[in-house]
Amino acid sequence: MSEPQRKGRGRRLDNNAVSLDDFRMVRAVARARGLAGAAAALGVNSSTVFRRLARLEATLGCALFERRRGGYALTPAGEEMVAVAETMEAAAAGFLRRVEGTDPAPSGELRVTTSDGLMTPLLADILRRFRQTYPLIRLELVLDNARLNLSRRDADIAIRATDRPPETLVGRRIGRIAWAVYGRRADFPDADGATPPQPGAGVSWIGLGGELAAIRPARFVRDLAGGDDNVGFRVNTVRALAEAVSMGLGVAPLPCMCGDIRPDLVRLSQPYNDIATSLWLLTHPDLRNAPRVRAFMDFVGGELARRRRLVEGEEPDAPIRREASAP
Repeated sequence: MSEPQRKGRGRRLDNNAVSLDDFRMVRAVARARGLAGAAAALGVNSSTVFRRLARLEATLGCALFERRRGGYALTPAGEEMVAVAETMEAAAAGFLRRVEGTDPAPSGELRVTTSDGLMTPLLADILRRFRQTYPLIRLELVLDNARLNLSRRDADIAIRATDRPPETLVGRRIGRIAWAVYGRRADFPDADGATPPQPGAGVSWIGLGGELAAIRPARFVRDLAGGDDNVGFRVNTVRALAEAVSMGLGVAPLPCMCGDIRPDLVRLSQPYNDIATSLWLLTHPDLRNAPRVRAFMDFVGGELARRRRLVEGEEPDAPIRREASAP
């Protein structure tokens, strides 16, 4: 028998004794592990959350949280209430997705998430063209290397590099994102695009750190450089990696769709198959027929597919000028 059943046995609560806002409040406290963070998320002050929580616990006749030194920890009763809150949130989000699927025209808000490494001049130009084609769609772009939850509507569409897209999403695979070693063109005027610098050749290597330290290109650069001791500079985003190479801080692996369209960079190696990943456009099944989602998936997917050779590293001499003038 669960905690609320044990403590509330023999008591009968009125159907209006607990509101939907109470469930949201308990979930907010659980996520923040305290009153201050919950209050900020709910748009009220901490004393209001304290009073509401005390009143709710008195109504239910059981504790929902244990007050510990490290913050508020859920009791079994609190865990059940948060689970119900999550179920209600998912049901509400599903309803909204299904309703939005009947929108009559491509318009309204569209939230798209992608990683900083994919937000290249190539993708920026494609998004510019999309806005010109669909001016009634208000586009919000979220750059985040973490995976936002499309099922909970953190975003409507994800542009992601992954070989294992979530089974709960649907979408379109564009191709393989190739990676190769790049350096500043001024430092390598005679580069043949086939022979990367060798370890100990007096070349500085730039690596990825922070939350990207575990991805395959980050591990691969340590092998190319001959060990951690030869990686003299690290950054925590792929965009910063490209900028560091451009500023002459060293050489590094970059996505070819990023390096090949920068006229100041030159490819120093062939693409490495071991660190290539698939490029996907993903959305939730309930949203795929929404006009604005369908418009984005068709337009951006088509534009990326048209540039598949660039994405897959088959166009080593693709200056940004050509992409900017493409029809």
